[in-house]
Amino acid sequence: MFESLSERLERSFKILKGEGKISEINVAETLKDVRKALLDADVNFKIAKTFTDTVKEKAIGQNVLTSLKPNQLMVKIVHDELAQLMGGASVDINLKGSPTVILMSGLQGSGKTTFSGKLANLLKTKRSKNPLLVACDVYRPAAIEQLKVLGEQLGVPVYSDLESKNPVSIAEAAIKHAKLHGNDVVIVDTAGRLAVDEAMMNEIAAIKKAINPQEILFVVDSMTGQDAVNTAKEFNDRLDFDGVILTKLDGDTRGGAALSIRSVVNKPIKFVGTGEKMDALDVFYPERMADRILGMGDIVSLVERAQEQYDEEDARRLQKRIAKNQFDFNDFISQIQQIKKMGNIKDLAAMIPGMGKALKDVDIDDNAFKGIEAIIHSMTPLERANPAMLNGSRKQRIAAGSGTTIVDVNRLLKQFDQTSKMMKMATMSQGKLKLGKRR
Repeated sequence: MFESLSERLERSFKILKGEGKISEINVAETLKDVRKALLDADVNFKIAKTFTDTVKEKAIGQNVLTSLKPNQLMVKIVHDELAQLMGGASVDINLKGSPTVILMSGLQGSGKTTFSGKLANLLKTKRSKNPLLVACDVYRPAAIEQLKVLGEQLGVPVYSDLESKNPVSIAEAAIKHAKLHGNDVVIVDTAGRLAVDEAMMNEIAAIKKAINPQEILFVVDSMTGQDAVNTAKEFNDRLDFDGVILTKLDGDTRGGAALSIRSVVNKPIKFVGTGEKMDALDVFYPERMADRILGMGDIVSLVERAQEQYDEEDARRLQKRIAKNQFDFNDFISQIQQIKKMGNIKDLAAMIPGMGKALKDVDIDDNAFKGIEAIIHSMTPLERANPAMLNGSRKQRIAAGSGTTIVDVNRLLKQFDQTSKMMKMATMSQGKLKLGKRR
């Protein structure tokens, strides 16, 4: 995510880092490089120029020239302005109404249908809603089928009418259906086109007029760059939508859409799609995104993801086992399963400051734990519960059973031992901290 832009900006700030004396010329040179980096990331020229002019004005006003660490102060100013450029603060989806009606818009291939499923999943699992998905793309039977497959996968009902070719009447009937069946959110997936055309705009405008949605979302493929911004403007002129959804932000995107779209349409980015899985959907936080762009990681989002998988009772049980030196391979594999539920391993690691750059050329896929899991599953229940009993012959059997080598088994045992010690130390430190507070 934004790797090339992050690298370019880092190089820009190095212009200031090595200077013995900072001048307006140095600052101007840095910002010229920043502007080039933004343009290369497919940011609109006018927006890039206004951005760097604002940063320069603030930099001179905040005494960057006399600062002991001018590059750090410059990074902070750029960070704050990036966050402001992307909206400043997060804006939540509007869930008022009974039921709440959400209308999806966007071009074909932007990811509307997939996002509709992701949004239904998020509302069901995290907001305790009972959503209904509505298939209003009457031109593409595959779109209706795709929505049905997603609905079945998520346990979310899907309303469709294969006999009707009128998306307006389908949407109206779906809302009546939702009221009868207790669905408190109706997500209407509409047809897209390969390009903006009058027929498409008239159709979706007619749906909007008929169902009067509380929320209209424009879904856009972030990999289309500046074209995405232009398309957003055309849709907004006709629909006056409430928010933008950026999909495929995990791809090889230059970031221009995320940085430009807010300024062009004056509408907030509400969610970003970060992968194929149904839970790969994040609320858009401008400040956190600015952190990622500048290589600062995103610890807050990492902690939030961890908390979603966190079970207090399990944590207390694990803490007691660690304190009694009872941590075993059953506990170890349980922790691995929780980490896997949090998302893509490389994306998670990139949320740790400095790790994104370190892992740039490292390939970490979702099967990163496959070998470890195979080794643990090749142990007997007795061996998993008593790691100390793993002698040479047992290791040989486990290696053969898991399709690995004795070296791999020994490496895992070493990792397990290190993890046990670290968790023991963390538990002891936490205990001392609690004791200190009681005193």
